[in-house]
Amino acid sequence: MKKRALHHALLRGVATVEFALLLTPLVLMIFGTTELGRAIYSYNTLDKTVRDAGRHLSQHGPGDTVIATQARCLAVYGTTDCTGTPVAPGLTTGMVSICDALLCPSTHASQPTGLGAINLVTVSIQDYPYNSLVSFVVPDMTFNNISFTLRAQL
Repeated sequence: MKKRALHHALLRGVATVEFALLLTPLVLMIFGTTELGRAIYSYNTLDKTVRDAGRHLSQHGPGDTVIATQARCLAVYGTTDCTGTPVAPGLTTGMVSICDALLCPSTHASQPTGLGAINLVTVSIQDYPYNSLVSFVVPDMTFNNISFTLRAQL
């Protein structure tokens, strides 16, 4: 009887050790997956706000400083009046750059196409620092430039 109890105790001990050995990589994998998902979500959020700002900017003439300020606010806050909290932590209007036919004439004014010349607008977020919540699994990183270029309507 004692042998049988000892055998069961050993089996429970082995199962506990195996569980402990597997728990660490499983937890790291879960945290890593979650954190990478959060990074992708942040990147997609920034990409969407840049597109919205570019669309807003494309509806107005080049060189309009009020519209450029609204586009920067739209890229950072999701609103044209710079109220609320940024769509991503640490995002500032200083990270947003805007090019249109007047600000970048060599690359955005009268660009030839098969159907004539067009003016372009570009909104980009540069050097956004993504801060990981679990930096021992996924380190902090800086996103590449997120930019959106489209044809200006006017």
